[in-house]
Amino acid sequence: MRCTLPLAAALSAAFLLAPANADAAGPDDHTRVARAVDDTVQRYGLPGIAVGVIEDGRVVAIETRGELAAGSGQAVAPDTLFKIASNTKAMTAGVLARLVDQGKLRWDDPVTKYLPQFRMHDPWVTANMQVRDLLVHNSGLGLGAGDLMLWPEPNSFTRADIITGLQHLKPVTSFRSGYAYDNLLYVVAGEVAAAAAGMPFDEVVRRELFEPLDMDGCRVGQWRLDEAGSVAQPHRRVDGRNVPVREDGEVVPDITSMAAGGIRCGVDDMLKWVGMWLDPKHPWLSPAQRRAVWTAHMPMPVSERMRQWDNSHFSAYGYGWRLSDVQGEWKVAHTGTLSGMYSSVILLPDRRTGIVMLINGEGEAARTALGQVLVEQAIGADAGHDVAHYAALLDQERAGRAAAQPLPDTSTRRPATAEEAAALAGVWRDPWFGEVTICPRSDGIAFASARSPLMRGRLMRVGARWLVDWDDDGVDAEAWLQPPSRDAGKGATLTLSHVDPDADFSYDYADLAFTRQRDCP
Repeated sequence: MRCTLPLAAALSAAFLLAPANADAAGPDDHTRVARAVDDTVQRYGLPGIAVGVIEDGRVVAIETRGELAAGSGQAVAPDTLFKIASNTKAMTAGVLARLVDQGKLRWDDPVTKYLPQFRMHDPWVTANMQVRDLLVHNSGLGLGAGDLMLWPEPNSFTRADIITGLQHLKPVTSFRSGYAYDNLLYVVAGEVAAAAAGMPFDEVVRRELFEPLDMDGCRVGQWRLDEAGSVAQPHRRVDGRNVPVREDGEVVPDITSMAAGGIRCGVDDMLKWVGMWLDPKHPWLSPAQRRAVWTAHMPMPVSERMRQWDNSHFSAYGYGWRLSDVQGEWKVAHTGTLSGMYSSVILLPDRRTGIVMLINGEGEAARTALGQVLVEQAIGADAGHDVAHYAALLDQERAGRAAAQPLPDTSTRRPATAEEAAALAGVWRDPWFGEVTICPRSDGIAFASARSPLMRGRLMRVGARWLVDWDDDGVDAEAWLQPPSRDAGKGATLTLSHVDPDADFSYDYADLAFTRQRDCP
């Protein structure tokens, strides 16, 4: 399905500031975006995608392709809900900024003012952690620390569990000394907003964000599928086909990661959100809070790709946004990845240009290639390239990583026997993740988490090593299991690590340390 320019023009009139002397979007604006979207869908075989582009404050294109679920025959539309994943973080930060404008909190307030039960591993950090620190990935925790309390879904961890569990996560650097992407502290930030506003966070989002910006199609918290209209389902690739995974039931539950990545929106409502940010006079936020959100609070590394593709010279994190430069122009952006869905929001504020991409399949490379093409189109880059060009560069990068860090050969794996795993058998406990069992089952020895049901698999032998082969194919990061040494004394720990060195950091095996509790039940 393809959204036509009349609809785009209607959306523009409805919610975007149109400059008095701006020309209407021409057919070339629409055609070049449509061509890039078509090329992306063809190159990556996406199940569905929705793309919106604003230039000089006007919607110039809304493009939708594919289906809500592969084979369903239900077409993606401009109001189709997608998981925006970590693009939620900018919304959480924006809601907090609204509360600052209203005098209900201050950025430099200690977190414990609103959440007295909040604890980090270091008491000094606990006392000095400010609201602003929750948003800029400077806590000293490692990359994705504690994310196994959020994913894979579903699990039984609550937001209260996260606040309690943080004290058991050991820092890898000193507080405020460096950047490491974090999800748990955004969950905490949502609870701070709830405490300051005196209502649950989902209600705060509806009152402070959805209602004033007329984003009435978006959903947060618990909601009914039949009342939401068009809802895209996540997919993964199996034997070259898109297969729906973890499809929604009649009631879509509140998820623990709501403030970090739990909002769903359609591209039409995302354009309202983007349009507000591109209008510096929009009353939703004061000028002071707009500056605060888009200030470079934490330096980030400039990647080789950014240097080569964008000629970037700086990179930093604001409140819920990544800030950088592309070919000498200011860029504000973020991406989102969650359970078979990918999103991307890119703003070029000085041009009043914005790009939204929502994908309901394995779309990391797709959003990167398409986003680059659309940015180059927007800035009129002399050497603008097509999707195929950037797809080839991404393939080269992937091949280079694989050559530098090849996957270990696990082809000799076999199920572990009860005899050889006898020393591992029992109930083990990590202070933040809880209990796991390593106990016999009908097909061998099972590793099973008590609180995360998808974290269950067979214990395998690969030569002299132990490997956990997860039962659910959607849990796609196998783990090495490192038992305590033979001469280890009381309190010795059992640990996990990634088999694939390029595995998603949210499989936070590095922060797990299990001690034996008792025999198998």
